[in-house]
Amino acid sequence: MRGAPTPMAELLVAEKLTRRFGGLAANQDVNLSLQPSQLHALVGPNGAGKSTCINMLSGDLAPTSGRVLLEGRDITRLTSFQRSMIGIGRSFQRTNIFPKFTAFENCRLAAQSRRQRAWRLFTDAALLVDARDKASAALKRAGLARREEIAAGTLSHGEQRQLEIAMVLATDATVLLLDEPLAGMGAEESAQMVDLLKALRTDHSILLVEHDMDAVFAVADVITVLVNGQVLASGKPETIRGNRDVQQAYLGQDEVLHG
Repeated sequence: MRGAPTPMAELLVAEKLTRRFGGLAANQDVNLSLQPSQLHALVGPNGAGKSTCINMLSGDLAPTSGRVLLEGRDITRLTSFQRSMIGIGRSFQRTNIFPKFTAFENCRLAAQSRRQRAWRLFTDAALLVDARDKASAALKRAGLARREEIAAGTLSHGEQRQLEIAMVLATDATVLLLDEPLAGMGAEESAQMVDLLKALRTDHSILLVEHDMDAVFAVADVITVLVNGQVLASGKPETIRGNRDVQQAYLGQDEVLHG
């Protein structure tokens, strides 16, 4: 007779994360976890503390108290760069690319940033075969294989968001912290991004901060709802969808959760 299934190991864990700005608690005792090959969505009304939380997970903001664990290792004191070197990748609310460089050059620079060995200042970047290969693979994975030589600043808004994710992939990140990747997108671009997130979930762990609730319910394995800096509810999408406290937190907009 088979025993009970073994629970999946937690990859990234936040334990009682708290961040205070003077007397204001932007986050208070936030607990959440991310398992391998899981997409965990972090949602909530404007000002709920979502960006503060993701900033603490990425190392861009130090918590006032609490800790962050990666595979059981306490990484709370590591900088954002140190976290990126051990597999945590981050995208931001605002597009963060080099607009005059091609899509390929943006990804190659991201890949080069992870080189552990020294390289000469005037080394021809075209000779960095490993970085080139990683850049091409990342662009292909993000759906931009045919846009490699296009200046990043001339790509559509949706393609620029895809490029940001490709740049994160080029760093060999296994944990993706994505801050509103669908912001400002139309219906067609949003659908493409949802498809990309579904594909990435197969071999990456993703923490997604997002306002587009249709997209969240389409891709999330787990949803955590923040309100006033605290966790209001956390669980599977169907549980969150029917949670009356969550519906009230969205100002009674039942259509947001049931539409």
